[in-house]
Amino acid sequence: MKGQTLVRIFSVAMFLFASKEGLMSQTNQEEKVRNVVLVHGGFVDGSGWDGVYKALKKNGYNVTIVQNATTSLADDVATTKRAIAMQNGPVILVGHSYGGAVITEAGNDPKVAGLVYIAAFAPDKGESVSTLIKNAPAGAPVPPILPPVDGYLLLDKAKFPASFAGDVSPEEAAFMADSQVPWGVNALGGTISEPAWKAKPSWYLLTTEDRMIPPDAQRLMSKRAGATVVEVKGSHAIYVSQPQEVATLIEKAAKGALLVAAR
Repeated sequence: MKGQTLVRIFSVAMFLFASKEGLMSQTNQEEKVRNVVLVHGGFVDGSGWDGVYKALKKNGYNVTIVQNATTSLADDVATTKRAIAMQNGPVILVGHSYGGAVITEAGNDPKVAGLVYIAAFAPDKGESVSTLIKNAPAGAPVPPILPPVDGYLLLDKAKFPASFAGDVSPEEAAFMADSQVPWGVNALGGTISEPAWKAKPSWYLLTTEDRMIPPDAQRLMSKRAGATVVEVKGSHAIYVSQPQEVATLIEKAAKGALLVAAR
């Protein structure tokens, strides 16, 4: 009888332990955002996210890539918010370059749990990409932007690889230069009504070899936003050249966003 009693006690204890472990596992799953929305910047489209997409999908994330026309900030925000609306649950919203301005505005959507800036603009209220460019640090590299044609901008193809994609293979950098998407002047001039980073946790991947958005400018914007910053040696096209570094930061945000909100 004594032996049977001990067995019953042991069985109950194991059951309670297993239940606790299962509950903890379920809680951990709930505290991890599963939906990621990726927003590209100017001069490019969403195909550059391919490596980041594959890395995130491999680890079980639901990933949506927004294809913005980059003709106006308002239109791009609307397109991004439609992508957010399609998600089942909270979202980590990621923006590269000009995409940072888009997520700063679109990130006010209630579904957005956290923001991730990848070598991106992080404007404050009333600011635009245009105003941030005008206030670039002294001595910073000047992006090879050609004069506007019919209200759209392009980068000098010959200078594109060195300025935008310095650590991307020559063949891929040449393809990016030849497949540029014209960037609307109106998109650069679109101002932020209320920056989402004031209410949502944010993360920032700072590229130390960037020749499009100076590293010092990235430091100022990320510090102002109160972002968790990771510095990586890489070009402006870090999401193409080092997709795993980008995916790793996004996963950190996915694991940390809901915990920050719960505090």
